[in-house]
Amino acid sequence: MPRFRARDLVVETKPDLTPVTEADRAAESMLRARIEAETKSFVRGIPAWGTLIALERDGEMVVGVVSAPALGRRWWASRGGGAFADGEPIQVSRVGAIEDALLCFTSLTAFEEHALGEQFRALAGRCWEARGFSDCWAHVLVAEGSADLAVEPVMNLWDNAPLQVIVEEAGGRFTDLDGRPRADGGSAVTTNGLLHEDVLAAMGRAG
Repeated sequence: MPRFRARDLVVETKPDLTPVTEADRAAESMLRARIEAETKSFVRGIPAWGTLIALERDGEMVVGVVSAPALGRRWWASRGGGAFADGEPIQVSRVGAIEDALLCFTSLTAFEEHALGEQFRALAGRCWEARGFSDCWAHVLVAEGSADLAVEPVMNLWDNAPLQVIVEEAGGRFTDLDGRPRADGGSAVTTNGLLHEDVLAAMGRAG
């Protein structure tokens, strides 16, 4: 925003004759620096890392894009337009019981640090299977129906924003651990919808 309408804005022309501003290049540099500094999977050479982009309009997240270049996959959605992976429509699973569900998460340590270790272990013990996947990948797996639920005790707005749109447009539910359907709640629970209330109750912070 500081460079919006700046009289001394530097604008170059890309090979396809479209303009690129110094603000565009600064944003790209920031994204690259953030990925290199904070994306643990990227740093360790694990392919399950991604870039996340969302569009907010009038306080609502209306577009979400998650790209996993090392996996060769991209997921996206727009409000009212459905959710897609690599151009194909995606939809959440129809698994109706925790005991039949695949649970995804990132770190058991994070649950312990937020005094949720006991609740999480009990929930994971009820599930058919629990797998520790990278956070953005866990939630898009729910969106495409490969997993049935994903829980994270701490998530940032910029992590949650695109995931909320994608999961909801795929027919699932996205809330924080208190059951609020918001991206800025500091945590994340995504499910196929059928399992959501049971998951919130199991984590002990609903209502």
